[in-house]
Amino acid sequence: MFKQSYAVVALAVGFAPALQAEDLNALIWCDHADAELLRPFEEAHGVRVNVKEYEGTAAGLTLLEQSRPGDWDVMVIDAVDVGRAVERGLLAPLPEGTAPLDSYFPEVQLKDHVTVDGTVYAAVEKFGYNTIAYNKAAVDPADMGSLDALWSGKYDGRIAIYDYYLPVLGLVGLQAGVDTSDLDAAALEGLRTPLMSLKSASKQVSDVVGSQTALATGEVDILIGGGEWLTAVLNAENPDLDWTIPEEGGLLWAQSLAIVEGTEKPELAAEFVKYVLSPEGQARLATSSCYWGMPANKAAGDVLSDEQKAVLRWDDQAEYLKRAQLYPVPDGDTDAAMQDLWTDMLQN
Repeated sequence: MFKQSYAVVALAVGFAPALQAEDLNALIWCDHADAELLRPFEEAHGVRVNVKEYEGTAAGLTLLEQSRPGDWDVMVIDAVDVGRAVERGLLAPLPEGTAPLDSYFPEVQLKDHVTVDGTVYAAVEKFGYNTIAYNKAAVDPADMGSLDALWSGKYDGRIAIYDYYLPVLGLVGLQAGVDTSDLDAAALEGLRTPLMSLKSASKQVSDVVGSQTALATGEVDILIGGGEWLTAVLNAENPDLDWTIPEEGGLLWAQSLAIVEGTEKPELAAEFVKYVLSPEGQARLATSSCYWGMPANKAAGDVLSDEQKAVLRWDDQAEYLKRAQLYPVPDGDTDAAMQDLWTDMLQN
């Protein structure tokens, strides 16, 4: 989805006595650490869910490779990175029928990414967009209909750049007319000038917390790379914080849930996946206190309130999905070139 910028923590949540409760160990993003999500599963199964947040797919895969078989039972992972984990033998096949695909948004099933050689290894659970977030009381919302506004000079010094190279380079590419699927090492050189120009027009490059704070306090009025995941949790305090997908498009992030190879609790792990993908689990995950996002299972709409669906832009998803492109999936050389370009931008 997006790079997690929160500290890596271990959190044990549960109500059964520690000596009696069975543990389920999960490598997660921060939205899964919400007690409101975990508590119903723990109480229903008489277990304790231990969660550990990690930052970026590479860090998560390294944690698995450095662990013993059985240390981890389930894992949250970017849907586009499932293949990388499977190649390393880190994920177990998902039991048939675990994901209620018949009630999914069709565009986010991402079967090509969560299936390897005909075997399903993960299920998409939540999605959203890296695009433009802004304060509609401080900028002209009509200007946010095009990425060109960020290079126009009108908002110089009022822009923040989200500090994650994949989505932002993808957005810079869209402004330059390059699809994310075409972002190879050669195409990157054509993005150097617009990226450096964007940096010159910006006030800061910041992580999730820094970006939220800057937008909420008025330090900046626009964030490139932001979206509903950034502004939804702030909506009640400041409804002027908004987001849109410009005419050039936005980037679709989609996170998935998988069972870790070597788990000693495959049945319990599968039950956890089923719970998270259920309408109730999806509604709680979508509105997690860490960040919001669209549930992959449309049946969550029967559980979410009208106000929650309005913040998530529930009724706009069909149009948004048509205009969104998946994250770049670079090979090793392209990924290294992307990180080098990003480092050059940070140091410029």
